[in-house]
Amino acid sequence: MFYWLMKRVLFGPILKVLFRPWVRGIENIPAEGGAILASNHLAVVDSFFLPLELDREIVFIGKSEYFTGAGIKGRLTAGFMRGVGTIPVDRAGGRASEAALRTGLRRLRERKLFGIYPEGTRSPDGRLYRGKTGVARLALEAGVPVIPVAMIDTDKAQPIGQRLPKPTRIGIVIGEPLDFSRYAGMENDRFILRSVTDEIMYALMSLSGQEYVDVYAATQKARIATGHATAAAQGASGVAAPGGRPVPEVHVPVPPEDEDEPSVG
Repeated sequence: MFYWLMKRVLFGPILKVLFRPWVRGIENIPAEGGAILASNHLAVVDSFFLPLELDREIVFIGKSEYFTGAGIKGRLTAGFMRGVGTIPVDRAGGRASEAALRTGLRRLRERKLFGIYPEGTRSPDGRLYRGKTGVARLALEAGVPVIPVAMIDTDKAQPIGQRLPKPTRIGIVIGEPLDFSRYAGMENDRFILRSVTDEIMYALMSLSGQEYVDVYAATQKARIATGHATAAAQGASGVAAPGGRPVPEVHVPVPPEDEDEPSVG
């Protein structure tokens, strides 16, 4: 709570002036009770802007590499990530990933907000990638709603490889809560977990206007790094949607013409 208040008091006014964030759907955040905020992931700063707009504290999970760097830079990075409420997770999987999810489950059972990026890592090219099922398991085990959140243009403010964001107007679109109580007690059914995850990703696709790619972002990053990006991940826009659903008519949200001033968090 201390770090969250410090973010709002010290950094909030500065960031609102520099980035003029606009927000839609803030009324979809419950005033109390546990909930998962599932967001697309375009830039490191995603974990910073959303908490500044909420009246409730929220924490995210982030890759463990942010916490293990050497030297002054490594310590500063680790301190910053802890300061914005990030919980480390080892993306290689295994016990470390399980521990991070257990931390999220504990927070949800304490009736708090927990943020997660279902893609597991930042999008390598601005498109929306296949979701991992950890978000579904958390939702079913905790018995809480999932609120889809679309970050808009944060990748323009901080492209991959750029350490400091540049002043660029960013947006946040918060969707209506998704209720998965019909699947209570089925958190060990992998087909149910995939179905729930695909429903969450479909909501994110509809909110963000992103093109969907039905491979994991980490897999695509590895393919790009080796020069072997597949045709499936290079396909034309509007040919796929999560879970084989019909492709929705989507567009990237923009602030209305009369929404020229920064929102008030």
